[in-house]
Amino acid sequence: MPDGSRAERHLLDNGSAVAVLPYDPQRRMCMLIDQPRAAVLHADEAPILEAIAGNLDGADPEERIIEEAMEEGGLRLAELEFVSCVWSLPPVSTERVTLYLAQYASEDRVADGGGAHDENECITVHEISLDRLRDLVLAGDLTDSKTLGSGLVTATR
Repeated sequence: MPDGSRAERHLLDNGSAVAVLPYDPQRRMCMLIDQPRAAVLHADEAPILEAIAGNLDGADPEERIIEEAMEEGGLRLAELEFVSCVWSLPPVSTERVTLYLAQYASEDRVADGGGAHDENECITVHEISLDRLRDLVLAGDLTDSKTLGSGLVTATR
């Protein structure tokens, strides 16, 4: 503590992650996903919309998120725009998430996505309008922090 005293704290060291919110400026659409999440299921809530994301496990953030975009969304991404590197839950976790935006076009959707079956992922892909994304942000209906942060940046453009 600042005064030199000690205090016990619990800390989760669950690595770092990367996320991207892909958007199509021509069609004014963006891509989000949903998948079963233990905490959301435990709260008995409906699935939440999320940006495409993945754990880094020591990988380069840009390389990993390009792989995740293909795996989860069937989406080929070329250029990434750095948004920020945010703390997920700073009181108790070491995890930081590197956030990106990325433009795409309809021809960049080259596969179905849906996640890696060997990772027990069961992902549903959603394309929604940028207007709908803005509405979700303003209504407080994006409850995933990485998606809310990326959505706020996208909505201000």
